[in-house]
Amino acid sequence: MGSTSNGNEEKVVETVMVGRYVEMEQDGEEKTIKSRLSGLLWHGGSAYDAWFSCASNQVAQVLLTLPYSFSQLGMLSGILFQLFYGLMGSWTAYLISILYVEYRTRKEREKVDFRNHVIQWFEVLDGLLGKHWRHVGLAFNCTFLLFGSVIQLIACARIWSFLGLVMTTYTAWYLTIASLLHGQVEGVKHSGPTKLVLYFTGATNILYTFGGHAVTVEIMHAMWKPQKFKAIYLLATLYVLTLTLPSAASVYWAFGDALLNHSNAFSLLPRTAFRDAAVVLMLIHQFITFGFACTPLYFVWEKVIGLHDCRSLCKRAAARLPVVVPIWFLAIVFPFFGPINSAVGSLLVSFTVYVIPALAHMFTFRSAVARENAVERPPRLVGGWIGAYMMNMFVVGWVLVVGFGLGGWASMTNFIRQINTFGLFAKCYQCPPPMPTLAPTPFPSNAQNATNPGIIPSPSPAPSYFIHHQHYHHGRP
Repeated sequence: MGSTSNGNEEKVVETVMVGRYVEMEQDGEEKTIKSRLSGLLWHGGSAYDAWFSCASNQVAQVLLTLPYSFSQLGMLSGILFQLFYGLMGSWTAYLISILYVEYRTRKEREKVDFRNHVIQWFEVLDGLLGKHWRHVGLAFNCTFLLFGSVIQLIACARIWSFLGLVMTTYTAWYLTIASLLHGQVEGVKHSGPTKLVLYFTGATNILYTFGGHAVTVEIMHAMWKPQKFKAIYLLATLYVLTLTLPSAASVYWAFGDALLNHSNAFSLLPRTAFRDAAVVLMLIHQFITFGFACTPLYFVWEKVIGLHDCRSLCKRAAARLPVVVPIWFLAIVFPFFGPINSAVGSLLVSFTVYVIPALAHMFTFRSAVARENAVERPPRLVGGWIGAYMMNMFVVGWVLVVGFGLGGWASMTNFIRQINTFGLFAKCYQCPPPMPTLAPTPFPSNAQNATNPGIIPSPSPAPSYFIHHQHYHHGRP
């Protein structure tokens, strides 16, 4: 009897949830052509919109630093870590989607209306596990998004996600083709890995690459059928791997150990119209990713000041200024992203998108009653509840030891070693210092010439502007 009632209850819940999303889709069919076009470009809750958002948001400027990570790890380790962390990131995104659906279903049973409210990750933790989990999740998530916004510059807008993905795809394949056409530089060496510090720094940068699901809940909440998100995220990760693996491997094959001193892959490729186009497209993509990373912070701030349910766009835009202005200021003060990617990955991403979701899933379903009444159970492919718990324990142990422990040590060591090359408000990131201006040599006096007839007056040195011109013309600025 108990199992039958539970089964009926699950069917009712599923019918209610799916019925709402189907109703929303049917309402959309009655729209005019103009509203359909507007919805296609600016808003949508379909699986395609979610896929574009996930793929576009998962990899951005870190695409330019992956060859640098390959030079630290070596070719084989670089490929294996990308595959490994790609799968691990997809697993924790799956856990977040399960917890979101569980939280939303419980609240809808209590007749809570979310039509004018965007559910966020810290609210999921609060509803399922209590205020202490809420505070931890809010602290890590907001701090990660803050630094992520500084490194980069959510509405479910397909046109922006689509354009961002096109830009990333172009840049990835430009790096691949340009490196292969360029060929290997003379005397190229592929000596990595050589040092543990470099090895774990590179591994942590890849951990950061596939930890881009800090806005998972916001994307899922915009979907008509959030149950589909877990499959969508996996497909987005597989597509991202088709961009990151060929580009990183090709650039490393062509330039080898030279990448150890060039964390930005653009700096080693010759300047062409194709490279300039890639630079411009990545800059535009940074603004798009900035919008993705900032929007959850906007929502948190609006909820704090009580404007989240406000329908006035002007008021909400003005209220968001205290969030965006400090981020822009920090981005101008610290205009670098290579070493900071690894530091953010080890200290923030490791907890935000790996450790906390795995622990939250285990604690949410730790009791037999919770597992029995779960809206969605782990698939048989992973071994059911036992297999899911074992995978979660592995994720927590691996990320704490390798990602946070060794990765944090390596990233901070590398960061401190390079701190003198950064500078605040630097006009040029890690550029070589300009050639020193030579002081003019004074001519000997007539008395000295008379005393030492063998001295011939030295010619005056070349003007300083000529030295600088030669430096910038023949070398790199």
